[in-house]
Amino acid sequence: TMDLHSDQIQGFFNVPVDHLYASTIFVPCIRKMDLPNLVMAAPDTGGAKRAAAYAKFLNTELVICFKQREKPNYVGKMTIIGEVEGKDVILVDDIVDTAGTVCKAAKLMMEQGANSVRVFATHAILSGNAIDNIHQSSVAEVYVTDTLPVKVTEKIKVLSIAPLLADVIDRVHRNKSISSHFDFTTIV
Repeated sequence: TMDLHSDQIQGFFNVPVDHLYASTIFVPCIRKMDLPNLVMAAPDTGGAKRAAAYAKFLNTELVICFKQREKPNYVGKMTIIGEVEGKDVILVDDIVDTAGTVCKAAKLMMEQGANSVRVFATHAILSGNAIDNIHQSSVAEVYVTDTLPVKVTEKIKVLSIAPLLADVIDRVHRNKSISSHFDFTTIV
């Protein structure tokens, strides 16, 4: 599986499951951007653990958005915990559905002086007006994987997980370790 929404889901399978992470693909991509004022951000408190892991891998600070939902797929009040002024922000999430949360977070971050805001999300559901929301927002770019079919646009970039899956399948088939996919000191 790839970036389960909740780690507990892994326990509901009746067969052995390897929980893979898009960070294997995203971290090298972020490093290649060579952003001098990088800060990692979680779009909500539920994603804080994920964003903290990225911040550790990339040796940077962490910012967390605290949101209050009034109803499903609608973000009410949002507050940023941490400093974004003069920073190039990377919001990391497992799912982008309507893009309401990331667009609202990006707007708030830009209002607070961020240089730029990019989004890295594993699963791009992009329901409803999500693509329009992204294109009309202050989000510079959205990077997603191809776990779901996604149309590439001016702002939406798709990174393939095929090489990762192929390597893991090959290693499992040959009874080799897949642990190298969890060690970010060796990923270029």
